Amino acid sequence: MSITYLEAIREAQARALASDPRVFIYGQDVGPFGGAFKATKNLARDFPGRVLDAPISEDAILGSAVGAAIGGMRPIIEIQFSDFSAVGFSQIVNQAATLFWRTQVPCPLVVRLPSGGTAGSGPFHSQCMEAIYAHYPGLVIMTPATVEDAYSMLLDAVAVDDPVLFFEHKFLYYHLKAEALPTETLPIGKARISRIGRHMTLVTYSAMVHEALAAAEELAGEGYEIEIVDLRTIKPLDTDTVMASVARTGRLLCVGESWPWGGTTAEVVARVAAEGFNLLDAPPQRLNAKDTPIPFHPKLWTMHRPTARSIAIAARNLMQL
Repeated sequence: MSITYLEAIREAQARALASDPRVFIYGQDVGPFGGAFKATKNLARDFPGRVLDAPISEDAILGSAVGAAIGGMRPIIEIQFSDFSAVGFSQIVNQAATLFWRTQVPCPLVVRLPSGGTAGSGPFHSQCMEAIYAHYPGLVIMTPATVEDAYSMLLDAVAVDDPVLFFEHKFLYYHLKAEALPTETLPIGKARISRIGRHMTLVTYSAMVHEALAAAEELAGEGYEIEIVDLRTIKPLDTDTVMASVARTGRLLCVGESWPWGGTTAEVVARVAAEGFNLLDAPPQRLNAKDTPIPFHPKLWTMHRPTARSIAIAARNLMQL
């Protein structure tokens, strides 16, 4: 029996609720309706009074969650789409992120953010906002790319005393399956080598891991062995694993679904250029979504974001440098 990425998130929340009476879930339609994507389906029934519907105000949702965390609770907040978190931006970056630094009071808060594009969802329901929040000290930014990580990393997020933004990719909800839930996990902030290679390092995260793996499989038929690093969390960023991979391969391509300006790919390239320039046999490259609002039309959306095809083209070009 297999389990989907979405079901893994639901199971992690159920386990967190069962294991710790301080945990509760709060968000729009998360109660009897089960959430916009059914990530909290049946949890209100199984945990009465602890899965609570919220008003349509992300600012109020996040502000009350910060208050609950200050009071000793461990809230899990569902924002229906990561785009909408901008309405509560100040609560995240000015309150949750700075609380411990200002007061020495921890803020154990998890914000679940359905992220990334799906065909037809357009500019208001498709954004990848992880790099925006990674700019601010005090926040942990998680970007799970596998069913196993969706489960184990969410449990880690609930257990840690820092505010965590948990970017779960909507495209993976039903497209990704695993045979079973994991019993072990990597620590927070540790990247994973998803595919071993020797000709080039490809650093990516979230849904782009699977586009990268498909591109690497295509390139393997041409004799190129591509090493893929799944960052898993982008704050903290596992520079050591990236640098060790670049030391083996001599080439670096960074891929992200978000926009290029000030993004995660830019940060990875900057760190490698500054700390490992002598390791490189060619200039480091990056591939991101087009620097435009996200289009509604499925064909335009496919052209807007990196895909296995565009990643393979960028990798071939890098191999020629």
